[in-house]
Amino acid sequence: MSGQSRYLGSGTIKRDTAELTGVVPAHLPQRLTITLWDFSWYTRAESGGPYADLDAACSQAAELGYNTIRICAAPLLLFGDLGLEDLAIDVEIEGMGKAPDGGIYGRGTRWYDAPGGYRLNLQRRLFELFEAAERHGLVVILASWEFQQSPAFAATSQWFNAIDAVPLTKRYAALATAWDRMITALTASGHRERIALVELHNEVDFSILPALADGGTQELSRLQSLHPDLLFTASYGKPPHLAMHTVPGHHSAAQFHVYSYGVLDALQRRIDIRSERTESFPNEELRSLLHATAPSVEDYGRLAGWKYEATVVTDQMFYGYDWIDEIAWDNWLNSHYGKYREVMLREIESRVIAISEWARWKKIPALVGEGWIGYTPLLGTFEEGPIGRELAEKGIRTALAHGVWSMVLCSNAAPHHPMWGNQDWQRHMNNIILATPTTTEN
Repeated sequence: MSGQSRYLGSGTIKRDTAELTGVVPAHLPQRLTITLWDFSWYTRAESGGPYADLDAACSQAAELGYNTIRICAAPLLLFGDLGLEDLAIDVEIEGMGKAPDGGIYGRGTRWYDAPGGYRLNLQRRLFELFEAAERHGLVVILASWEFQQSPAFAATSQWFNAIDAVPLTKRYAALATAWDRMITALTASGHRERIALVELHNEVDFSILPALADGGTQELSRLQSLHPDLLFTASYGKPPHLAMHTVPGHHSAAQFHVYSYGVLDALQRRIDIRSERTESFPNEELRSLLHATAPSVEDYGRLAGWKYEATVVTDQMFYGYDWIDEIAWDNWLNSHYGKYREVMLREIESRVIAISEWARWKKIPALVGEGWIGYTPLLGTFEEGPIGRELAEKGIRTALAHGVWSMVLCSNAAPHHPMWGNQDWQRHMNNIILATPTTTEN
């Protein structure tokens, strides 16, 4: 055996899986490291907020080693044909609204802790963002969260009502038309080469949209025919990792999300925090994790009804995350993590590989636009701490080893999350990503 061990199933694949899965357009960096700004770049633009100064936010992202920001560009509001022209230039951001105790709903959540209280010209702000990105050498991934949550932050339901009135079967077409108009406007302003990727919509499997095959794939094809030099896709929150061949075609990039909930899912199920209007909520397990000052569900009240329709977050999530004791939450996760560790590490690895191999089969660039654990309270530290960083590094290193072009460090590594303060780790990981050589298979 000449000193070499052999075993059943060792495989005979000879290619270098570190080669990129597909060719990257010449106007883009050959490796992207993404910070996820989602809709927060306009919903957290309050005075003194993380995005009040777009130039400063872009400057810090670049200083930390990022070269890409991923945003909800609100195409239906800004360039749709839905009668929202006045709102696009004067939208009032409210957040989730005021609670009876004088605080804001969503205060303990990630992404929804928006105090609101200001108006903005969002159409002008989009161009200001691209100008700031250009000054600091950043490119932009354009996506839409509009059929998932973006309109819920507005003070009125006008935006949500307008998009909700679009028949289900016509929503992908409405998105594609708005994207075409936005791309044309950005091109006219000299920003076409800042566009890294256009996503028809974020997480089509977790949004108020039909299956992508029911109209979405033909709209992707239409956009690609109109703008053949750009990349187009639609992202999945939970791609079918065990059956990637079922993902409809017509993508020119593969942007999928990799979350391994593991121990977090065990806790969520135990405390029933993601359900809606459970009769016995909060159960005994959740009550044991709440702050002593937590009001009753009845006293805390509810958001305006339309806001629940406009977002994927439930009444139980808002109450639970707003009043959870983050230390007790973290202690539970840390103490139970051991029996989930190997499964979570392997799950992240196998899902990243499934995505990269699907992209390699399609000969398109692969991206991991979100990851790695899941939805935790704003001030929880489980994902920011050693455990979360270990899982993130597993995902990043696996992605690099299997030819993934682009990735987040963590969905929580952005100006509106506490993890933004861990600058050393972000610089270190971004340096690893950007220093990894890139080649493409012939």
